[in-house]
Amino acid sequence: MRVGIAGCAGRMGQMLLKMLSQAPGVLVVGGTERRGSPALGMDLGALAGTEPFGITVGDDPALLFDSADVVIDFTNPAATALHAGFAAKNGTAHVIGTTGLDNDQQAAVARAAQKAPIVMAANMSLGVNLLEQVIEQMARILDTDWDIEIVEMHHRHKVDAPSGTALILGEAAARGRGTTLRRVAKRGRDGQTGPRAKGEIGFAALRGGDVVGDHTVIFAVDGERVEVTHKASSREIFARGAVKAVLWAAGKTPGLYTMKDVLGFSVGAPAAGNS
Repeated sequence: MRVGIAGCAGRMGQMLLKMLSQAPGVLVVGGTERRGSPALGMDLGALAGTEPFGITVGDDPALLFDSADVVIDFTNPAATALHAGFAAKNGTAHVIGTTGLDNDQQAAVARAAQKAPIVMAANMSLGVNLLEQVIEQMARILDTDWDIEIVEMHHRHKVDAPSGTALILGEAAARGRGTTLRRVAKRGRDGQTGPRAKGEIGFAALRGGDVVGDHTVIFAVDGERVEVTHKASSREIFARGAVKAVLWAAGKTPGLYTMKDVLGFSVGAPAAGNS
């Protein structure tokens, strides 16, 4: 399987280079970075901390999508939307871990998925995808007397807030409540905000240090509180999930897929072999 990495010099890109170079049946055929990046021209092996690959970092995503069976993409929203067009043109599988896409960029990815298999996930860890389904069920069980708040913390370099994972958890809670996040989200509070509105799903974003990613969903009612937390201590959990997505996406029919498709689980579904 020929795999390319868009954003190969970033923290996730370098980890993916190392993991994919060691994955059986995988051949890394290229990596790209933005124009002007100091990584341009470097051997991919140097970025991965391994022996030289004999392939250098380029800045032409069209060429990358033309030469690969699957391209994994941890770049930025504008670049990812552009890359989705190349995926559609070539029928190349596209695995997207980029967060912070706006509505137009999301729509561009959805259009591309009509012609190429695209796996899109703000968080590719098993734990977070399990948590998403648990939160949906909890929100369905607990009525709107229970307030829902989502608190997330990430390293000082993260540029979008709330995090893509926090929004996914908010969407899960909203689905459980039979509504949409757009209608009930409260993305930060400041000043004289007045009382909390019933049914609101609130967000708080913290930034500092080198925190990989902490997410807590709080269900609070008079007299008691339930908190569900996921803490990531290493980016390897995201990279491992991303590699699973790469291996799964190759050869799939066009469509927009999630990590639940890749991981093949659903909370509440009977386990394999059970009646």
